[in-house]
Amino acid sequence: MSDDLFNSTNSSNETVYSVSDLNRSARFLLEENFPAVLVEGELSNIAMPASGHWYFTLKDEHAQVRCAMFKGRNQYVKIKPREGMQIQLKAKLSLYEGRGDYQLIVQSISPLGEGALRIAFEALKNKLQNEGLFNDEFKQKLPTLPEHIGVITSPSGAAIRDIISVLARRFPAIPVTILPVSVQGNEAAPGMINAIKLANLKQGCLKNLDVLIIGRGGGSLEDLWAFNDEKLARAIFDSELPIVSAVGHEVDFTIADFVADVRAATPSAAAELLSPDQDDFMAIFSAYQIQLSNIMKEKLNHSRQNLNWLRKQIKHPGRRLQEQAQRLDDLEIKMRREFHFYLTQNKTAIKELLHRLIQHSPLALIREQQQNNRYLAASLQKATLKSLQNAQFKFADLGRALNNLSPLNILSRGYSMTYDAENNLITQADAVSRGATLRTRLHKGEVVSSVIEVNKTASKK
Repeated sequence: MSDDLFNSTNSSNETVYSVSDLNRSARFLLEENFPAVLVEGELSNIAMPASGHWYFTLKDEHAQVRCAMFKGRNQYVKIKPREGMQIQLKAKLSLYEGRGDYQLIVQSISPLGEGALRIAFEALKNKLQNEGLFNDEFKQKLPTLPEHIGVITSPSGAAIRDIISVLARRFPAIPVTILPVSVQGNEAAPGMINAIKLANLKQGCLKNLDVLIIGRGGGSLEDLWAFNDEKLARAIFDSELPIVSAVGHEVDFTIADFVADVRAATPSAAAELLSPDQDDFMAIFSAYQIQLSNIMKEKLNHSRQNLNWLRKQIKHPGRRLQEQAQRLDDLEIKMRREFHFYLTQNKTAIKELLHRLIQHSPLALIREQQQNNRYLAASLQKATLKSLQNAQFKFADLGRALNNLSPLNILSRGYSMTYDAENNLITQADAVSRGATLRTRLHKGEVVSSVIEVNKTASKK
């Protein structure tokens, strides 16, 4: 089996990908076929290199995913990301071609407190959807040419100004009545419910009312929360008048949008949706527009196919710059890690060398030699004293011996020494003559005499 695997050749209809082509195709599929997603989890492994981009991991108790948030996006984040923070993020699925890593390109980050509102939003959405409040079969058609448009919104907000501006431009003959309400806070939902009920009574100036717009400008999830009220959703569903929901911006969705008969991306879009062309020539223009639209669609499809082919062949400079920046950030993070490891290793080596230096320090040897010198000096002093004492004893012995042999000491025993006039010691009688003057030294004193007779022969006893 393994031999067949290694010896087989590719058939002519099999496509062989390089690693780069495969990763590029995978990234293209992820980015083109998946919308932006909301993901909740815990922040970890946060890296903020000098480029200004953010890299981190989003995890829960079972899995984790790499995330990248580039400088153009993260500069609008109002929170300071930190390890262990619970967040909700909005991101596009992508793939980092350099490593083949699946990752999220983050567009926005919010703390998990907003995620709790999202959970409540999804719970109510599922509940009403299961009850059928979102079903197309209950949606009412909008009038082709409205007789009277009612607008339920704040009279001082930007939404009403946009609606009136668009209607005045497109079809100023349509009358508009504003049903003023608060669109934010605890009193907003009850106020809008009462406005819907009042409009459905069609009394007084509202007699010929045939369509409603309910909405406001954009804002955060908390700002738009009044439009996620369950009672308001049921009031919209029960309305006999068709209702167009125009809440926030194109990316904002509320429960009111799902229950309403038509959802407009913005208040301006709602006004455009309800205002027909004000000129008969617009019908002709519409026909040309359809024809032009078909031509443009065909050309656009052709261009899109050509663009897709080109996108597979070359990489967009922005994407290449992002990947190069991400690769540069990876290298910077690796360099910092290696540098930190190098410093730690050198610090350890220095500590070891310092320890060895202390062990082999000359101070210990000097102290040992000093102690040995002190011992030798003491020994030398002791030996010198002993030698001096011995010399003194020996000197005393020699002195005594010398004293014993000293002529002066001999004189004390009765002997004497005789000298002639030239102070020569006389040792025999032949050395003197009669009449010579002699000096004889005794033990104490001396005697001067004159020779009377010389006896050259000594007597023997």
